[in-house]
Amino acid sequence: MEPDEGVSTWPSVTVILPVFNEAEFIDGTMRDLLSQDYEGTFDVVVADGSSTDGTLAQVEAWAAGDRRLTVIPNPEKRQAHGLNNAASKASGEILVRADGHTSFATDYVRQSVQVLADTGGAVGGPMTAVGRSRFGRAVAIAMDHPITVGPGRFHHASQREPVDTVYLGAFDRAAFEALGGFRSFPSGSSEDADFYYRWRDSGRSVFVDPDIVSTYTPRDSPGALWRQYFRYGMGKAEMLWVNGRLPSLRPLAPLVLLTVLLATTLVGLLAGIWWPLVGASAAWAGVLMWAGLKSPKTMFLVVFVGAVMHIGYGLGMMWGLVRGPGPVADLR
Repeated sequence: MEPDEGVSTWPSVTVILPVFNEAEFIDGTMRDLLSQDYEGTFDVVVADGSSTDGTLAQVEAWAAGDRRLTVIPNPEKRQAHGLNNAASKASGEILVRADGHTSFATDYVRQSVQVLADTGGAVGGPMTAVGRSRFGRAVAIAMDHPITVGPGRFHHASQREPVDTVYLGAFDRAAFEALGGFRSFPSGSSEDADFYYRWRDSGRSVFVDPDIVSTYTPRDSPGALWRQYFRYGMGKAEMLWVNGRLPSLRPLAPLVLLTVLLATTLVGLLAGIWWPLVGASAAWAGVLMWAGLKSPKTMFLVVFVGAVMHIGYGLGMMWGLVRGPGPVADLR
């Protein structure tokens, strides 16, 4: 596969997009995807998980005006099922995953296919967050700093490099089918991390490349952010129960933090010695303030956001471990 501009050897591509209640964002996402400058055969399959906010009507309106767009139901209402359902209707040799909370550069598909041709395996761009509200912008700052979101290279890469996972991604459809597609966890999260873990475990590679450009719109409220990161943590625990190990040690950091905070709180309650908790909390706050220095005007909001992310993730992972392997026994 060696695509080159001006030559009709670009492989066929299907974009797979699961959606649920994305009315606020979906028109922009569809506009971006249907305006791609890709020169090969190209189509989009949207799997709607029974949206109740008008998302389906909006997508169907786009489909009425563009034969490249197909809309199918996702009765299971899970993202992993939506991706697999969309992939089952795909005609392209290459699958490009999309998300309803994301904006895409005009050359997103072309760059994805080009990097695939250069590297093989699976490819994706960095996860770049752009907030809309003051809170969302603070979340974006937190998601751009290794102190708050972790050192994963799919967040911070400035050049093409091998990684353990990517945001969204593009991959060969035959290889995707051979791997069995995405697996759905009870948390409704971590399907990407699990997919790329199995992808690499099968001997294939994963690359991130900053030429593949998209921007993600983060959550706009503390409650939504908390629920998201709790599910992320729970999903990593589910991955651990299913696969026997994590793709990296990064997910353990919030769990260690939470354990330290709980242990020092217990020391204070039982022995009346509070300085360990004060010291641990002060050190944690100082680290979060370091991340907040990127935007002094919103420093304390970034600290709050980082705390929500860390504690939500840590609690989610702790709960997933305490629940044991039962909920994911059918995946083991």
